[in-house]
Amino acid sequence: MDEKLAFASATTLARLIRERKIGAVELLDFFLARVARLNPRINAIVVMQEEEARRRAAEADAATLRGEPRGPLHGVPMTVKESFDVAGLPTTWGFTQFKNNIAQKTALSVERLERSGAIVFGKTNVPVALADWQSFNPIYGTTSNPWNVERTPGGSSGGSAAALAAGLTGLEIGSDIGASIRDPAHYCGVYGHKPTFDICSRDGHLLPDSYSHGDISVIGPLARSAHDLETALEIVAGPNAVDGRGWSLNLPRSNRTKLSDFRVAIMASAPTAPVDSAVREQFGKLADFLRKAGATVDENARPVDPTEAHEIFIMLLRSATSGRMDDATFDRLARDRDAMKGRTDYYAWHARANTMTHREWLAWDNRRHALRARWEEFFTRFDLLLCPTATTTAFPHMQTGERWERMLSVDGAPQPSTTQLFWAGYSGVVFLPSTVAPLGAAEDGLPVGVQIVAPQYLDHSAIRFAQLLERDWRAFTPPPGWD
Repeated sequence: MDEKLAFASATTLARLIRERKIGAVELLDFFLARVARLNPRINAIVVMQEEEARRRAAEADAATLRGEPRGPLHGVPMTVKESFDVAGLPTTWGFTQFKNNIAQKTALSVERLERSGAIVFGKTNVPVALADWQSFNPIYGTTSNPWNVERTPGGSSGGSAAALAAGLTGLEIGSDIGASIRDPAHYCGVYGHKPTFDICSRDGHLLPDSYSHGDISVIGPLARSAHDLETALEIVAGPNAVDGRGWSLNLPRSNRTKLSDFRVAIMASAPTAPVDSAVREQFGKLADFLRKAGATVDENARPVDPTEAHEIFIMLLRSATSGRMDDATFDRLARDRDAMKGRTDYYAWHARANTMTHREWLAWDNRRHALRARWEEFFTRFDLLLCPTATTTAFPHMQTGERWERMLSVDGAPQPSTTQLFWAGYSGVVFLPSTVAPLGAAEDGLPVGVQIVAPQYLDHSAIRFAQLLERDWRAFTPPPGWD
């Protein structure tokens, strides 16, 4: 089989199976052979269910012969982020205490993908608690970037993006609260979509004894084509059975057919989180291309004040994740909070957010909704905001110290890795959808992606723009040495 098939889109793979040009079992065995040969280089796929996958693939082939394909992903081999429940497989989120936590039921989103014909054969690596832009944990070890194994693939959906870029899987699904879909897509040169908040059910994406999904966090697809993002979102989006009693989802579709149909603002950097020139350079090229293509481009317009938006995001983000900490950590942060009055650095925000009262949270939430109103006004003048997902290309593995103590090099100057949370939260805290698409490679040979931010519920607008970039500007390019 042609190794180039490993880098085909999921929709292409499904079409080949429906047209009987390749069998589902044959395609699964092809990907399993690549995993056996190549996965040890990056450790992206960490859990396998080969026997169950072969059984499902055989059923898919039988359905093909009957002329009864199951859906748009009929026969496509795929993996899912380790944090999604798959019946019979462990769900640990990288925590050693959950090493033997075997899921009894498959997550609703994964179940929907399987009903559409996808064949889940494994799970991909994550950081502990899904709380890093790297993907390493004491259970499964470290995942590396296929573009450069000395670099991170991102996190927390780092295994997802690395497996896609290396041609080890046909499709992926991840989760995102602080760019956990978007950063890995940028670092690994693939596509990712962070949907509008809460349009995709997160049932089955929780640790034991957890029932609340919390603020800001979403689930969404990663792929090698923006067309796959559209297909996967259509499959996964919508309420669960309980919510479906009262509401249904009807996302507006985009009928735009060319880049000149769009009015875009480009924000290539910000004083709040300066972006390295290697990334900014790609945005300059993109701006020039879009102008030549006839799009309306403004490089100065900003929807809201970056500094204000950053603080609001950090306060609400760290409040949203505060339930994961133990009592001793909470007590330490409470003491630190009292000792850091007046400070405005990340750790001071971290301490305050994790220990704030509910009354304080309501005040921050109110400020968030004020930002939402300003974003809506911005979108009366622009269709999209284009911005980075991170301040650098994929950075070297760094596994010691706290995240705010780990330094990135931005044009030769040290920058705390947590500073780039700004690019996650600028749109994320106000519930907006954003799609990441490849722009090309920086001088260091590593991928650069663009984050395409759209108005709430206009997910298909961001995805359509990514599809047009894929057609007219840059498409997915495999990393060298993985064919």
